[in-house]
Amino acid sequence: MRALLLALFLLILAPLPALPQTEPFRVLNQTEQSAHSLFAVRTGRPDWGSNMLTRGPLAPGAGFNLRPADNAGCRFDFRMVLSDGREVINRGHDVCAEKVVAMQTPLPRPPGTAAPSPGPGAPPQAGRGRASTGTGFVVARDRVLTNHHVIDGCNAITIRTANGRTLPATMPARVDVQRDLALLAVPNDPGPVLAFRANPVRRGESVVTYGFPLAGLLAAGPTLTTGEVSALAGLANNEQHFQISAPVQQGNSGGPLLDRQGHVMGVIVSKLNAQRIAQRTGDIPQNVNFAVKGTEAIGFLRRAGAEPTLRESPPAELSAAEVGERVHQSTVFIRCEK
Repeated sequence: MRALLLALFLLILAPLPALPQTEPFRVLNQTEQSAHSLFAVRTGRPDWGSNMLTRGPLAPGAGFNLRPADNAGCRFDFRMVLSDGREVINRGHDVCAEKVVAMQTPLPRPPGTAAPSPGPGAPPQAGRGRASTGTGFVVARDRVLTNHHVIDGCNAITIRTANGRTLPATMPARVDVQRDLALLAVPNDPGPVLAFRANPVRRGESVVTYGFPLAGLLAAGPTLTTGEVSALAGLANNEQHFQISAPVQQGNSGGPLLDRQGHVMGVIVSKLNAQRIAQRTGDIPQNVNFAVKGTEAIGFLRRAGAEPTLRESPPAELSAAEVGERVHQSTVFIRCEK
């Protein structure tokens, strides 16, 4: 009896075995390019979560250490977006058995074949159903101007240039929420710089818009519309905006408002909600749209340390087609993954 009590006493005093802790693992970029986005989620999660490369790109050959939460399990899905826009996906990796996750360059698909569809329960490809698009334009070397609302809340931002390249944009170099402007850093020469108009804008002047409205519904390339400066102030007499009659749609946001010499007069920002106005007044407004004034954008760029190019616009006008040709190489399509 005494021996049994002593054994029980020693058992009570003995330390309990420690609960297993999740060990860290390493994601290795084994491609020939830098990665600007990296996502890691438990297998079966319906989205990719947030981009973990908040401190900059992951260079070729470099690794990124991760420590999952306790009791997170062993199976994870990984996605990496390279600087040229290609994706590397590694699904169902057992991080308990293999502590290094090798992300290798994807093999090119044979011409004419489609990308394989993910299996049941697999996370969707980045941004599928959770992406938005807009327009931007080059305002300085490796700098693109757009609206703040175009890139607000993005986990990753990519742009498509006029020659078809896909380039990563870093999180905004500077934003102005009140003016709805954002300046993106886009390395690798996104296009030639557009000049801003130096002389004052007059009511009734002809304008051209150039951008990417309603992506996926309209043409894949840019769309050009024409109109006039209707008023030198915006909604509720907002002195930071022009009112314009040129039609704009969702996706035009952030694109350039141009005069007939191809110089930037402003940045497309919004359109009047015709349905809401009709409900309140019984009248349907037509072609009431707004752009941030070029002078506001110039001040924003200077505060951001990017000196804009200014040019006087002579009285002679180009055709709308010539304006489109002049600005085409400088206008980019923006994709925001959320």
